[in-house]
Amino acid sequence: MNPSQSTARFSPERALELGRQTLSIEAAAVDALKCRINEDFVCAVELILNSPGRLIVSGMGKSGHIARKIAATMASTGTPAYFVHPAEASHGDLRMITRHDILLALSNSGESEELLRIVPAVKRQGAKIISMTGVPSSTLAREADVHLDAGVAQEACPHNLAPTASTTAALALGDALAVALLDARGFSPDDFARSHPGGSLGRRLLTHVRDVMRAGDKVPAVAPTTAITDAIVAMSRGGLGLVAITDAANQVLGIFTDGDLRRAFERRIDLQQGDIASVMHPSPRAIGPDRLAVEAVEVMERLRINALLVVDTDNHLIGALNMHDLFNAKVI
Repeated sequence: MNPSQSTARFSPERALELGRQTLSIEAAAVDALKCRINEDFVCAVELILNSPGRLIVSGMGKSGHIARKIAATMASTGTPAYFVHPAEASHGDLRMITRHDILLALSNSGESEELLRIVPAVKRQGAKIISMTGVPSSTLAREADVHLDAGVAQEACPHNLAPTASTTAALALGDALAVALLDARGFSPDDFARSHPGGSLGRRLLTHVRDVMRAGDKVPAVAPTTAITDAIVAMSRGGLGLVAITDAANQVLGIFTDGDLRRAFERRIDLQQGDIASVMHPSPRAIGPDRLAVEAVEVMERLRINALLVVDTDNHLIGALNMHDLFNAKVI
């Protein structure tokens, strides 16, 4: 069919109908999996969890693409895993699979020739096999130690041919396995961040306040007896939009911000007279250096403020940070 014929046949109404129908069919396929999360699923989780080796995920064609994604998800959530192409396995890569490993083999029909070709060799090496197919009576399902049923009533393709609902179901079942495993392993957000150090998730989960805050001379601080005008000058030079008020032991007594300055003008307070203690905000909200930087963002957004003092457990001033610092660190 040439492009002009395709354009002539296009119907916006038909496209909308098929789009919605596809989502309905695939949603129903995933929902139907819930009743198949049974003893076989538990056995698969336990088999992978108790294995001293790795999870090898394999599949051909579209199942191969899903297998790659499942392997990537497993690897990033605490289960050592990688993808092996079944055709390559039969030409030398089979040596990558040891008796300590688990093979998770994906095939909707359960009759993929390339997968079935390597099954005997995998079994001879002593590795266990988990199959994920759409046909529980298939050869691959029968040969496996554990079978996971990912069958669907129909594909979303109007001709019921292109792998659509079946690949969605297999992907969802793989995610279900990964989630059950990460929970059983006690996999934490910190663990996740350590495996994703280069992305935004890693920055959010690995960046602490101490990594972002300004410290030392970069944090303007004055005594409570400091003249208001001198405190304002210190705040202006600091570039943080605040000045901390501390005692002789460097404990935080209060804070004065550019917002406080604007409000003082609005109330027509004489800023030429008095000390900073008379206009400061006492007992200001602060945060510890070991808290996550994203927690500082949450505090600022909740309180509608633009900066925070950083204090130790004894309320000693050790730093400060503002929204600009957090933007620069790409935490937000």
